[in-house]
Amino acid sequence: MGEITDTRTNWLDPNQLELVRGQVPLVYIDAIPVRVNELGVVTHVGMLLRQAPDGSISRTVVSGRVLLNERIREALLRHLEKDLGSMALPNIPLNPAPFTIVEYFTDPEISGFHDPRHHAVSLAFVVPVTGDCQPSQQALDLGWYTPEQATSDQMKLEMTSGHDRLIRLALASVGVLP
Repeated sequence: MGEITDTRTNWLDPNQLELVRGQVPLVYIDAIPVRVNELGVVTHVGMLLRQAPDGSISRTVVSGRVLLNERIREALLRHLEKDLGSMALPNIPLNPAPFTIVEYFTDPEISGFHDPRHHAVSLAFVVPVTGDCQPSQQALDLGWYTPEQATSDQMKLEMTSGHDRLIRLALASVGVLP
């Protein structure tokens, strides 16, 4: 298997990735970027507008695979910087702990979290960011929403893959679910 692994990224070529995706759950991170006030209370939630795995354009959280031999903290930092820019300045603890674990399935009826490409197990984190965020070229927009806006019926219509539930779980975990 050594000759099919890309040692620069510790990932498989596209054909091998498709084969693995069809047979093995993959490890992901979901990161919900937030702004906090001087007391550490979440005031805003950051959500990207981009193409979701199901092909729709929707509001979504920062998400991505954990690479071989990559620490969770490193994966969080890599994906937050990729999606929010290098000046986002995320505040990631030395030993981050997820607020929940999300299982994405190809069948949306199993858990309510859906990814048509594969079964993925994702560790979900709320991550305060203090810097200037500039969405990546893969994102169409980055919006900051109050907890009330982020959990509104309108926002729920703009989200897919179960991310509306993930946002509510995240806000509940930090005590600001409206």
